[in-house]
Amino acid sequence: MRGLRASSLLLCGVVLIQLLASQIHAQRSKSPWPTLTGNPPLVIARGGFSGLFPDSSYDAYNFAMLTSVPDAVLWCDVQLTKDALGICFPDLTMSNASNIEAVLKNRLKSYSVNGVPTQGWFTLDFSLKDLKDVNLIRGILSRSEKFDNNANPIMTVQSVATLIKPPLFWLNVQHDAFYAQQNLSMSSFLVAASKTVLIDFISSPEVNFFKKIAGRFGRKGPSFVFRFLGQEEFEPTTNRTYGSILSNLTFVKTFASGILVPKSYVLPLDDKQYLLAPTSLVQDAHKAGLEVFVSGFANDVDIAHDYSFDPVSEYLSFVDNANFSVDGVLSDFPITASASRDCFSHVGRKAKNQVDFLVISKNGASGDYPGCTDVAYEKAIKDGADVIDCSVYMSSDGTPFCSSSIDLGNSTTVALSPFRNRSTTVPEISSVGGIYTFSLTWPEIQTLTPAISNPYSRGFSLFRNPKEKNAGKLLSLSDFLNLAKNSTSLSGVLISVENAAYLREEQGLDVVKAVLDTLTQTGYSNSTTKKVMIQSTNSSVLVDFKKQSQYETVYKIEENIRDILDSAIEDIKKFANVVVIQKLSVFRIAQSFITRQTNVVEKLQKSQLPVYVELFQNEFVSQPYDFFSDATVEINSYITGPGINGTITEFPFTAARYKRNLCLASKENIPYMAPVQPGELLTLVSSTSLPPAQAPTQVFTDADVIEPPLPPVTAKSPTSTPGTPSTNAQAPSGQTRNTLSLLLYVFAMVLASLPLL
Repeated sequence: MRGLRASSLLLCGVVLIQLLASQIHAQRSKSPWPTLTGNPPLVIARGGFSGLFPDSSYDAYNFAMLTSVPDAVLWCDVQLTKDALGICFPDLTMSNASNIEAVLKNRLKSYSVNGVPTQGWFTLDFSLKDLKDVNLIRGILSRSEKFDNNANPIMTVQSVATLIKPPLFWLNVQHDAFYAQQNLSMSSFLVAASKTVLIDFISSPEVNFFKKIAGRFGRKGPSFVFRFLGQEEFEPTTNRTYGSILSNLTFVKTFASGILVPKSYVLPLDDKQYLLAPTSLVQDAHKAGLEVFVSGFANDVDIAHDYSFDPVSEYLSFVDNANFSVDGVLSDFPITASASRDCFSHVGRKAKNQVDFLVISKNGASGDYPGCTDVAYEKAIKDGADVIDCSVYMSSDGTPFCSSSIDLGNSTTVALSPFRNRSTTVPEISSVGGIYTFSLTWPEIQTLTPAISNPYSRGFSLFRNPKEKNAGKLLSLSDFLNLAKNSTSLSGVLISVENAAYLREEQGLDVVKAVLDTLTQTGYSNSTTKKVMIQSTNSSVLVDFKKQSQYETVYKIEENIRDILDSAIEDIKKFANVVVIQKLSVFRIAQSFITRQTNVVEKLQKSQLPVYVELFQNEFVSQPYDFFSDATVEINSYITGPGINGTITEFPFTAARYKRNLCLASKENIPYMAPVQPGELLTLVSSTSLPPAQAPTQVFTDADVIEPPLPPVTAKSPTSTPGTPSTNAQAPSGQTRNTLSLLLYVFAMVLASLPLL
């Protein structure tokens, strides 16, 4: 009789849910969100803000509440203690995310977990009192250790509900069957807890668990969500693979109202980490009346190459897909999920800009393609760059062209080409040998294969767009200018000139004249509608351009500076219209934490000098922890904080999308779109873990600005021809040094081209 009654209750519940689903479908047709209910997707903070703070700690939960959408869901992985109390902890065993090994050294035990012998410090071997001196620490070693000494105690389910007061609370039960084998009842704990704690969601990867709790929470009880693990893994209570269960969603609907799946169930990847066609899972689940929640979101992991290291792009592919929207995302960085949902969803490329600053490319979209190639520039234009750039270098026959480096080994595979014997050492440029642009003719350079830049391959194994690592062709300055002129979206070009004095004196090449002549030949005049900016780190170069043209000039300060003298600013104003500074000249950083903001931007802008800042990159390792491994948070902090006038970026799409940010139009204080306050994150670090005091950086003075005029062009020695090492005065042993330099250079270039094991 009891079983019949339970079955009847279950059947009634299914009928009610189906009736509700039909009502929801009617509402959904009026909503911009193609979720099951028509409501915005939920932001679920896994263990709080666990991407930064120890998982399930007070700091993590509290910070998630401070930086997320108002309806954020706090996630707790429920584990049971020896005295049958529920704690929030990410795993059955405790050594990975707590200091239990140091506190309770001799309590190691072994159990069989789903048939697998497992050794560790299990929660069920300790009472809550035993755990009073155990503190939470980071569980992923690549994340900052600075918060490990914050003495975050283990929290119970009740303490999270009482102290944090989450708007919505999600309890995940990963190992009900294991606890049952040890005579501990997870279902009994949950039912008892529900009398004092408002539980909104309960998830589990075990089918039988839902049978245990069916009908035990009343009509207003939590939503049940079945959690799928890997498709080839076996569900422990039915001995079926999760893949086989996935093929029968009507079965899942009999005990759950939603499913939680890894990202690959919706948007699978190939073996090269590129996206494949999306599955129909979201649509199929919605047809079955099931909500779809997706797990596995974190900003500090290597995501699909299609996203260009931009976590916002990844979220949008799930919540603002042209074909579907999932019903929620489980994230270690809820601030990014929140901004993706509220600030960037349903925003087309032609949407109105909400903020005004220049998006300037760095060698085109060089985060996606080899720098200074046709494809890199074309993508930068498509991605919404306002200005594309060309760093001009000279070939031996006097052709100006765009290259990310004067050393072709940094931007091409020249070290593997027939020109590898052109390596030479030029002390005025570098103490290391290189194959320089002025050692090859332009026809020879055109035969070279471009190579994408991978600044974080070594040490971090982050590789940019491997499929296109050698795509495109290098462009002459003339081709670059014609490409820009034919674009209707660009407002201007930025031409960078370096090493002008050396090229005049030692190579007989006048890069200033070459640039001016090419601008004239391609139809760029002083009255052109396309703005032309000339950039250099040398004041002498800009003075020379000022004498000969009316183009806007941009002075680049390469050094990281903490201040700039007023007198130096006055000197700069004599020859420059704009100043470019480094990111570290805006925010000072110690051990990947922002310590303070300088007044350099403020002083320059007060003197009517706009400020552009470089270099913005999407890779999370390029950013301090204060930006939460999110390039959009970084851009927001520079734009709405010190208020810079332009970003110089290898990923123009991310910066251009930020300009259309809907949250910038809001008059309300939106916490997930507030600029980072310098030094604020460090206040959450224990005093024992604070970084040491920094050595003072440079103050930029008049002496750093003033330079002698550019030297006249010196005729190149007839004995120095392309293919011959430059004839700097050397002892007879110079040839040996050049040979050794060549061998080391080729070895380094070959090594750099090989993938890491």
